[in-house]
Amino acid sequence: MTIPRILIIAGSDSGGGAGIQADIKTVTMLGGHATTAITSVTAQNTRGVQAVHVIPSPMVIEQIDSVAGDLGVDAIKIGMIGSPQTAHAVADRLAALDGVPIIFDPVMVATSGATLADAATVAAFERLMGMALIITPNVPELCVLTGLAIDNADDLEAAGQVLARRFGCAVLAKGGHLPHQPQDDAPSVHDLLIRASGVSEYRMPRIETRHSHGTGCTLASAVAVGLGRGLSVEDAVDRAEAFVAGALFHAPGIGEGHGPLGHAMGTTPFYHTLAAADANGLDASALAAQWGDRA
Repeated sequence: MTIPRILIIAGSDSGGGAGIQADIKTVTMLGGHATTAITSVTAQNTRGVQAVHVIPSPMVIEQIDSVAGDLGVDAIKIGMIGSPQTAHAVADRLAALDGVPIIFDPVMVATSGATLADAATVAAFERLMGMALIITPNVPELCVLTGLAIDNADDLEAAGQVLARRFGCAVLAKGGHLPHQPQDDAPSVHDLLIRASGVSEYRMPRIETRHSHGTGCTLASAVAVGLGRGLSVEDAVDRAEAFVAGALFHAPGIGEGHGPLGHAMGTTPFYHTLAAADANGLDASALAAQWGDRA
């Protein structure tokens, strides 16, 4: 099978924790090839977002045309969209890519609390949600998109069902913002995959860390890789949930605020390649000498 080609339409995070940077790392670690259409550039670190520069809509479309016309696209992940003009322009352009699964993460607020989408941009999300195979809102985003209060897992499901019926898509409702549920013996995270055939619950022990910047981007991009490989929505979400849990567990703990995930799971993949070469009797000494102490 050829490598899955994942088109990422999202903003850049200069701190490398979320956005395009998290997307590329996720797609690469899961065996795909990431192409990008950058919608905005942020000056951002683990403490917050200091500045945002929105890329003009025609340039976003030029990026999409450039990569789609040459490399091809097996799945599309949409994150931070930048402006209502870009939302509509992207919807117009993606309508021509018939049959390509679209995963939309309706990014509104960064982990630090910075607003990444104004009211007009959120209103323009309607078209993109109508085109998506699956959307991946968290609790605050679900509250905005549905107007409902969400205090527990039942509320999470009810809000997700509203979006699923309205747009005819699957909804991966992320429950990381929910308070501790009384029925749980230990703190856990509830995510719900809501689709026409039923609801699947993902309940995982909560990893207590402030280094969770980029979890939403990572989850959506991981789902995109699975769909680009031809997996079902259910199987793609299964693998994506496991990947995010592993990346959270291996967060390197850098930065003074909300730090990035450990997408490489605490490993240096190139060195694993060298070890495998040595184990199979191949001469990896030249590569080892060339790379030396580089990690």
